[in-house]
Amino acid sequence: MIHEISYSLGELTLDIEYLKSMLGFPDGDLPEPFGEYVTQAIQEAESLCNIRGAFRFSGNSDFSANNGHLLVEGLEFGIGKTVAKELRNATSIVFFICTAGKGISRRSQDLLSGDEPVLGYVFDLLGSMIVEAATDLLQTEIKRMALSEGMQITNRYSPGYCNWSVADQHKLFSFFSENCCGIRLTDSALMHPIKSVSGIIGMGVGVKFRDYTCDLCSQVDCFHRSHRRIF
Repeated sequence: MIHEISYSLGELTLDIEYLKSMLGFPDGDLPEPFGEYVTQAIQEAESLCNIRGAFRFSGNSDFSANNGHLLVEGLEFGIGKTVAKELRNATSIVFFICTAGKGISRRSQDLLSGDEPVLGYVFDLLGSMIVEAATDLLQTEIKRMALSEGMQITNRYSPGYCNWSVADQHKLFSFFSENCCGIRLTDSALMHPIKSVSGIIGMGVGVKFRDYTCDLCSQVDCFHRSHRRIF
């Protein structure tokens, strides 16, 4: 069964201090025009975004995670040893996808290629923050459902990170209906809309939620490396 959820921008918790840090101003108020740009981007985002997410619980009859590989319902994922270690005590997997919609990406791209690239960059950062904040809510709902069954969840992990090949996106998306949440994959496994995320969460009695082990990962352009959350 696929669970689908939509969110409004007002339901999300956006870390403006993190946005300031990403813009290069971690220790104080944003100088102009950055303050004005952030205000404008947040105001426009309400109408630009179509925030949607979906998740699906796998069966547990054909699940194993070892040696950097995950086998679930007959499909093998090359998740890498870091992720496999986090999933080792799971008894089932939750697949998820989430998007901020295509509007904010289009707005960002138009500005970046036009006369206001800095404002476009602000929209780009905000779009990333919005989809991650929406996925936080999705993960919280998954945790609530797991707890109701007496189980715990792991953190979430996505193709393209922690040595997990992005090519596995095609296998992951096979667990969802075509164009679910308005997200589609290119042949090269890139998601459209651009501000979308996908991944897996482990579930079971013996699993533990751990913050991202960034010291064990070589990925340097990762949203989670400097933006930690606790569930």
